Amino acid sequence: MSKKEKGTIKIKKPWPTKDAMEQVYKMKLWGGGNADFYSGVGSHDPEIVNPYIATVTAFLTSFKTPLVVCDLGCGDFNIGKELVKHTKKYVAVDIVADLIAHNKEKFKAENLEFQCLDIAVDELPPGDCALVRHVLQHLSNAEVQRIVRKLTAFEYVIITEHLPEGDFAPNKDIISGQSIRLKKQSGINVLAPPFDFKVKEEKQLLAVRLNEYHGVIVTTFYSLF
Repeated sequence: MSKKEKGTIKIKKPWPTKDAMEQVYKMKLWGGGNADFYSGVGSHDPEIVNPYIATVTAFLTSFKTPLVVCDLGCGDFNIGKELVKHTKKYVAVDIVADLIAHNKEKFKAENLEFQCLDIAVDELPPGDCALVRHVLQHLSNAEVQRIVRKLTAFEYVIITEHLPEGDFAPNKDIISGQSIRLKKQSGINVLAPPFDFKVKEEKQLLAVRLNEYHGVIVTTFYSLF
């Protein structure tokens, strides 16, 4: 019997993200009261949600042939459910297995598919456009780097991040989990080091300044080579 079979070798998980996100939902660290799963005010506050849905809908409906969209970090799907009808196919991905199982039961459409994946580790589903909303801000630089490399497979990428207002030092590293870089007066900029995302076009689609919360939620469109 090998050492591995005897249990003397422990394989350390590469990232703490799965456990952290499972804890967030289990302990309702983002709120939600009696809801089975709740992805926080960023997915439910009308001041944040409505402009995003309108902006992404306008983008998706600008194509004569509908796009295949991959929602990388779909959460409780309160936003994604409004976008499915504007796509050829909508693949909604999240790292929390129980959340994905819940979404599969709750949301049904012929062109909708849910997958439980760790987008920093697993192969991403194919598609035309990737939506990455309020995801990278929770992840370590090592995980963000791995994800950014995979995003080059898409023709279009739309990233939404909670950022400090005004000038800030981008991409300060954090441990993956509930918190974001805002506490360090930092935020994600995929074009800056260490990520250096190479794109053909960058365009800010939306900026929502928050009265109750600090910072600004910025949605940026990228067209890739």
